[in-house]
Amino acid sequence: DDGKLSFEEFKAYFADGVLSGEELRDLFHTIDTHNTNNLDTEELCEYFSQHLGEYENVLTALEDLNLSILKAMGKTKKDYQEASNLKQFVTRFLLKETLNQLQSLQNSLECAMEITEEQTRQERQVKYCLCCSRQGPTKPEVLSIQWPGKRSSRRVQRHKIFSPNSPQFNVYGAGLLEEDNQWMTQINRLQKLIDRLEKKDLKLEPLEEVIEGNTKPHIMLVQRQMSVREEDLEEFQLALKHYVESASSQSGCLRISIQKLSNESHYTIYEFWENSSVWNSHRQMNYSKTFQRSNVDFLETPELTSTMLVPGNYPGFTI
Repeated sequence: DDGKLSFEEFKAYFADGVLSGEELRDLFHTIDTHNTNNLDTEELCEYFSQHLGEYENVLTALEDLNLSILKAMGKTKKDYQEASNLKQFVTRFLLKETLNQLQSLQNSLECAMEITEEQTRQERQVKYCLCCSRQGPTKPEVLSIQWPGKRSSRRVQRHKIFSPNSPQFNVYGAGLLEEDNQWMTQINRLQKLIDRLEKKDLKLEPLEEVIEGNTKPHIMLVQRQMSVREEDLEEFQLALKHYVESASSQSGCLRISIQKLSNESHYTIYEFWENSSVWNSHRQMNYSKTFQRSNVDFLETPELTSTMLVPGNYPGFTI
């Protein structure tokens, strides 16, 4: 919030698991044309504006789109309450359709990002193997960063659930991290299901439709993985306590569970929300943004977030 980026802040945002630490530092100094060891807005704009290409038109269109949406929402806020039922219906339809179009565009961009990242990793792996065959097993420094959507191999047996007798439990208050066998069983079953989906020899079973009167068809499961600096562990726990208390009080929050890897300052947060819209609204709340900002200082590497929609009820699995 000081209007400039140090190298640590720059690395926390731009590290993608592909560029090495040395390459990131070289990029930082390339952008830092003022030689202040900090990047300001002018330097960032100057650097990226030289590489826009076709994306100059894309970003210009997005800026116009943003202004158009804000203008439309302002008009909606002003006129909606006094409009007729038919006009209110049309307004709701247009808002929903706009959201669907934006989500469709987002899905396409996310797919493109995954393809380019995977292609870059494969190319680097080939270059690294060729390099090792000539120079020996010297491995360059590569940041251990994972981006959302890239799941690491799970070691469920290493997970340690907070119990009322553990020191961490006292920080969060009685009842906040109480063991809940039913929920943790569901989490472990979800992990096994995700692992099965990641296997190439997966055989899909016939879809069975389940209709329940008041049962939500899908709920949003969010998995957040955080590696905390040892020196900031206490402050992180206090910030996490406030975040969990605030999030749990939201009407759309079904459950929040926390796990910690044994002998490591690695936390995994499982959040269950009624649907994706409720979760997206939660992310815009002040307490959520405050927690995100504090993690810039508390975490060793950027947070890894994975999301998936899971059925609220189907044979053999009920939440």
